[in-house]
Amino acid sequence: MKLKSLSVVNYKNITSKHLEFDPKINCFVGKNGVGKTNVLDAIYHLSFGKSYFNPITSQNINHGAEFFMIEGLYNKLDRDEKVVVSAKKGQKKIIKRNGKNYEKISEHIGFLPLVIISPADNNLIIEGSATRRKFMDGVLSQTNPEYLQLLIKYNKTLAQRNALLKYFALNHTFDHENLSIYDTQLNNFGSKIYAIRSEFIEKFAPIFKKRYGHIANHSETVDLVYQSKIHQQSISQLLNETLAKDRVLQYTSVGIHKDDLEFSISDYAIKKFGSQGQQKSFLIALKLAQFDFILMQNESAPIVLLDDIFDKLDESRVEQLIKLVDDASFGQIFVSDTHTERTEKVVKKISKSYKIFKLT
Repeated sequence: MKLKSLSVVNYKNITSKHLEFDPKINCFVGKNGVGKTNVLDAIYHLSFGKSYFNPITSQNINHGAEFFMIEGLYNKLDRDEKVVVSAKKGQKKIIKRNGKNYEKISEHIGFLPLVIISPADNNLIIEGSATRRKFMDGVLSQTNPEYLQLLIKYNKTLAQRNALLKYFALNHTFDHENLSIYDTQLNNFGSKIYAIRSEFIEKFAPIFKKRYGHIANHSETVDLVYQSKIHQQSISQLLNETLAKDRVLQYTSVGIHKDDLEFSISDYAIKKFGSQGQQKSFLIALKLAQFDFILMQNESAPIVLLDDIFDKLDESRVEQLIKLVDDASFGQIFVSDTHTERTEKVVKKISKSYKIFKLT
């Protein structure tokens, strides 16, 4: 799969831009603040129907404008596919494929597989469990449509149960029979999600460890462990045990929405004991494993976005990374950097097929 061209209007700080791309490597260079990352984010938006950096639609509209529009022309399985994402202030976002509206954005997820490597990925290590669940859900949603639908149903039921708990507290009432309807649904959807996540980590962890070994020269061991209370008890049992607590808190305190991924290096938490270089290598291995996993499940190689990759990597490590993603199994790559000469020097060593876009 290749992105042939991109047109952007009123997206973040981009008022209007049209770009025609190389089928292999494309580099966006320029000073900070000129919109390099925003171009990458526009490409991400075409795949996921939302921004990687700011999922609030209205905040992605250029200041002073009333709408944004992103249009991508792709070639997938020898067929041209035009995808358009647009949003007007106060209105619902629209995604079109070849002129036809999607009824639900979720129907589009997975059609244009994509992996992004960004300095913002550090949040996977330093932030709470929600960020790591989002990573796991993102990989699975691109490869398993059933999983995405289960997740949507689970989250809707969870919101309804939480609303009912608040209603009980505000009105000093309680109806166990009414609540049990949501408990049953959470157990049904959540148990299936748990099973898919467990199977995913079983397959994904060895791929990740192999990638880390290549990056770090097998100098230390890393691990990725799925943490869930559902390892020991069913969701129904957990909901029964925490009912009194949930009534006080007015929200559901247990379930697959509390699951986590434990990241470790040499049997210690990478957040506390990993050096900056080890953490960066860990995150890159995680994203390359994401690429490998999606490729195994998909007919098309995901597009790869490398945002500001010189941020915490020296030139030789960047060269090594681009060599990895210039492998035949990889498809199209988009890179952003502040230094034109540095980027061109690295890319020229590795690939004959590339384009440099100087943004001002």
